[in-house]
Amino acid sequence: MPFPRSSGVLLHPTSLPRGAGIGDLGRGAFEFIDLLAAARQRVWQVLPLGPTGYGDSPYQCFSAFAGNPLLISLDGLVEQGLLDASQPSAVFFSLDARTVDFPAVIAHRRQMWPRVLDRFDTTASAATRERFDRFCTAHAHWLDDFALFMAVKGAHGEAPWTKWDRDIARRTPAAIASWTARCAREIRQHKLTQFLFHEQWQHVREACRARSIEIMGDLPIFVAHDSADVWSRPELFQLDENGEPLVLSGVPPDYFSASGQLWGNPHYRWDVVRRTGYAWWIERVRALLTLVDRVRIDHFRGFEASWEVPAGETTAIRGRWVKGPGASLFEAMQSALKLERLPFVAENLGVITPEVESLRERFGFPGMAILQFAFGTDPQAPTFKPHNYPRNLAVYTGTHDNDTTIGWWTGDVGHSTRSDEEIEEERAHARRYLGSDGHDIHWDFIRAVQASVADTAIVPVQDLLGLGSDSRFNRPGTASGNWRWRLRPGQLAHETMERLGLLARTYDRV
Repeated sequence: MPFPRSSGVLLHPTSLPRGAGIGDLGRGAFEFIDLLAAARQRVWQVLPLGPTGYGDSPYQCFSAFAGNPLLISLDGLVEQGLLDASQPSAVFFSLDARTVDFPAVIAHRRQMWPRVLDRFDTTASAATRERFDRFCTAHAHWLDDFALFMAVKGAHGEAPWTKWDRDIARRTPAAIASWTARCAREIRQHKLTQFLFHEQWQHVREACRARSIEIMGDLPIFVAHDSADVWSRPELFQLDENGEPLVLSGVPPDYFSASGQLWGNPHYRWDVVRRTGYAWWIERVRALLTLVDRVRIDHFRGFEASWEVPAGETTAIRGRWVKGPGASLFEAMQSALKLERLPFVAENLGVITPEVESLRERFGFPGMAILQFAFGTDPQAPTFKPHNYPRNLAVYTGTHDNDTTIGWWTGDVGHSTRSDEEIEEERAHARRYLGSDGHDIHWDFIRAVQASVADTAIVPVQDLLGLGSDSRFNRPGTASGNWRWRLRPGQLAHETMERLGLLARTYDRV
């Protein structure tokens, strides 16, 4: 059994309360960890932690290795003497904000980071400077390219790298040397924010470890086209002579969208990646495992076969399944990382074939089940019913992509691929199955996943609070308005967590 029987909560750090305009790694994070510990929760699940790009999505990051500087606690920088106490005050952002205004937060931080660098260069202790230098050396294999990428991107008005001056877009040696010298201070600034993020994150991780809480991270199979990864290693991706994707990632029509989901990421040239011994992938996972304890692999089925959509298509309807690397990638990871078992949870949702399940079972990865999908017409619905669960499973009331349980229960056909009749039948089926009158449906869901034999039971914070669709974190297939929801200070009460803790104790998840 790869993971012990446990219970956990899904909450991305940007949704934590108390940070200046956005959840961060300061007081709100440690208060949340204390709440988890008091409720005897053993898992804190987060989404990808990288610097967000298109649509503010954590699944469209400027780097697969870097951390998100927006998560840096400004109060923590004040304590370090790197900011004046007045700078991160509520003058800029209300602590009670229910959503993140990403453009405002990004603009605020862009003004602030140069001041932090100035203060660091003039006041940081010798020990801190030495830690920074060690960090830069240890992470140079990705940090140098990332810092240069972000600096050049800033000099080009944040344009995608394919719109930059041709010499630096194509990374000629002369251009690399010229831009490195020209942007030396900006490069140092980006390296510093990465150092500050990693230091603060390790404090958060240490607090979790001290309370026997594991952090479950997230590993998207694809990376953003406008990223340091694609710019610095274009040979690993299917690109044309101008650096544009030849084919795009996505999935065919599904529960969330009748026209499929067109994510827009470039596909890998798996033959080239394989010839390198999967070196980039191994380093990516190695870096992630310095931040988290478990890893949810997003779109696991893509490693067996992924949906390729020709560039220029506006929907994901016209695509084809193309074979992925299969077992050889995970064998290479296991060998290089010297792990008896990879600490992965496989997101095996969607169009899942026997080949996908065979790959997952070969390495003993727990799969996933979503209780919201158990009562409808989804082909996997029978396997999502708790009486059919295996033990080696991570089960959820819903995920970041789902509506909240209350929203699912009370919503209409307007935001669904389901008909009115299908919605009513789902509700009737859920009432029969759960023995519920629907009055407390979110807690009926929570009890069902906690009581199941699945080793890991995860509940999104929105379901703990019984929130509706206006608190949904993401609507797949939509390009804007997502990822913005936040907790308010004090909203997650001790009484709510005590109720979750009682269920965890009742069903032997402590």
